[in-house]
Amino acid sequence: MRIVFVVLGVLILLAGGVWALQGAGFIPGSFMSNDPTWLWIGAITAVLGLGVLTFGIWSRRTPKHT
Repeated sequence: MRIVFVVLGVLILLAGGVWALQGAGFIPGSFMSNDPTWLWIGAITAVLGLGVLTFGIWSRRTPKHT
């Protein structure tokens, strides 16, 4: 289950980074380009992705009791 959180966290982090860069105008060619709203949405999404990634890395497997 850890790998799912790590992969999901990386994907969310990358998507948020792209949205933030588009909102800041560094990646042109989209309706999001030079729109400060997408800068903030991307930044918040990237932080959430970082949180999911951190949870996936730091979570411990619970021992199975038989």
